[in-house]
Amino acid sequence: MSPVKFALFGSAGAIGQSIAAALRAKGQHYRVVGRTRSSLDKAFGADSLADIVTWNPDSPDSVQAAANGVETLIYMVGVNYWQFELHPDLMRKTLAGAIAAGVKNIVLIGTVYPYGRPQARPVREDHPRAPHTFKGRMRKEQEDLVMQAHADGRIHATVLRLPDFYGPGVQASLLDGAAQAAVRGGTANLVGPIDSPHEFVYVPDVGPVVAQLADTPAAFGKIWNLAGAGVTTQRHMVAEMERQTGSKIQLRVAGKTMLRLLGLFNPFMRELVEMNYLMTDPLIMDDSALRQLMGPIHKTPYAEGIRQTLAAAASLR
Repeated sequence: MSPVKFALFGSAGAIGQSIAAALRAKGQHYRVVGRTRSSLDKAFGADSLADIVTWNPDSPDSVQAAANGVETLIYMVGVNYWQFELHPDLMRKTLAGAIAAGVKNIVLIGTVYPYGRPQARPVREDHPRAPHTFKGRMRKEQEDLVMQAHADGRIHATVLRLPDFYGPGVQASLLDGAAQAAVRGGTANLVGPIDSPHEFVYVPDVGPVVAQLADTPAAFGKIWNLAGAGVTTQRHMVAEMERQTGSKIQLRVAGKTMLRLLGLFNPFMRELVEMNYLMTDPLIMDDSALRQLMGPIHKTPYAEGIRQTLAAAASLR
């Protein structure tokens, strides 16, 4: 494999495609790494700047081969929502393979889960990491692994924590059902309560931030927050969809009790129960440290982000 500055591990999802788009806009050659060749070809096959590689994250040789010749590894590897125990083990194997391959830097795209219940608002990076959920503990362990590798001098590491996200074609979003209902009709399924303060990051805004962070030596050795475009609520976001389409969206809102009932038949819904505190006890992030490091960060206003999201949904009708 030819030398490459950036490799996106777990790249076929929305965040990976956003980072790839940011690198592509700079004319930067990059590698995309995933389990399934067909999904990588679909997302990146038309891009001459993309080096497509498949891997088996359970195979040390496969991990090392995928990381060979890479300077900076950007890690977004996902697991099923009901298999979060895999996160630390996958990170441990990836770190070993990357270090063996001579990778200099690793950027972990993380979540708010390691903070646990917010003890302040907004939440800065120095907020205690006290996860009270299993998913939070697994994500904290994942963060600990990369930051300990940095402290040990084995690799330069940083973490960028993201809130919930949305955007064109982003199915793994709290708002996707509402966007689909806005353009197709039907009923939108939402996780409630939907009047609590919340924030969302617009996925196309994430890629440029990650690309810059990964190219900033001072970022390594620390953990950073990227906040959304402001405090809103799910109901306000739905109301904006209604305003833009001129039609009323029928809502079906599942609170914690309903999630428990649905979870009897659906493992994904079952796993949402322990994370429902993020709806009832909102966690809003402060990213002033990141802005001090990088300068101004473009954040698409919610009205424009919704317009683009609805346009993408309508194009698939």
